[in-house]
Amino acid sequence: MPLPPITEQHPIDLIHLRRMTLGDSALERQVLAMFLTQADRLLRELGALSSDAGALAHTLKGSARAVGAFGVADQASALEDAIRHGGDIAPPLAALDAAISAARTAVETLLDGP
Repeated sequence: MPLPPITEQHPIDLIHLRRMTLGDSALERQVLAMFLTQADRLLRELGALSSDAGALAHTLKGSARAVGAFGVADQASALEDAIRHGGDIAPPLAALDAAISAARTAVETLLDGP
């Protein structure tokens, strides 16, 4: 089932996603579902502030970029920088949570659509 038309305000760059999946709508849906699962797991782990939090943020940044969730990728990058430089991670972690929430809502709408 094809994804809906592209809109500028969408948290997922559907053009990028379609390019990465060669327009295979079943693969698009599968990749988005896997991304949500991974993003939720990594966000929980990041909240625990383990010693590998920087690597987790980096992983999430790469996954988000792969599916076109560039807002999530930007916030994961900001968190990774804050961790690396010893800054306050609360604001970037909250921003990452909000970006993932927006992406989750958009992806769930796409997956539940016709």
